[in-house]
Amino acid sequence: MAEPAGRHLFHLDQAASFVGREVAVSDWLKIEQERVSAFADATMDHDWMHTDVARSRAESPYGGTIVQGFLMMSLLIRLHHAVGVVPGGTAYGLNYGMDRVRFTSVVPTGSRVRDRIRLKAFAPRGEGFLMTTEDTLEVEGQAKPAMVADWLTLWYRA
Repeated sequence: MAEPAGRHLFHLDQAASFVGREVAVSDWLKIEQERVSAFADATMDHDWMHTDVARSRAESPYGGTIVQGFLMMSLLIRLHHAVGVVPGGTAYGLNYGMDRVRFTSVVPTGSRVRDRIRLKAFAPRGEGFLMTTEDTLEVEGQAKPAMVADWLTLWYRA
């Protein structure tokens, strides 16, 4: 198998030297109502605070719809690929899960978010390597992040 396409911030063999460091900050990504509604359709979760624009403007304490926490979490993979957190020298990776996720503030639909990524751990695991990143999802114009998550990925050598 070939390496995942895109740039790489570090090679698999150098990853341990990046542990404890912030390795990347993604570009801003705007989360529009269309994406929020499509996510609601995909997950069959049509909570009015996410999908009903008129009702949310009238009744929500946030003055409009808000982004789903699980949508924010699922965008991490896109943000990781965009900045090159995929280690060079790997054939593929598997999502191993989340150790800790906290949704610390509401994200109004239409906001721009970015991911501040710190490499927490990188160690051999079975035939691969287990990478843990601490992902802090920031919201443009807000002091408090929207989400802080420890994401685990298993990487396999090319």
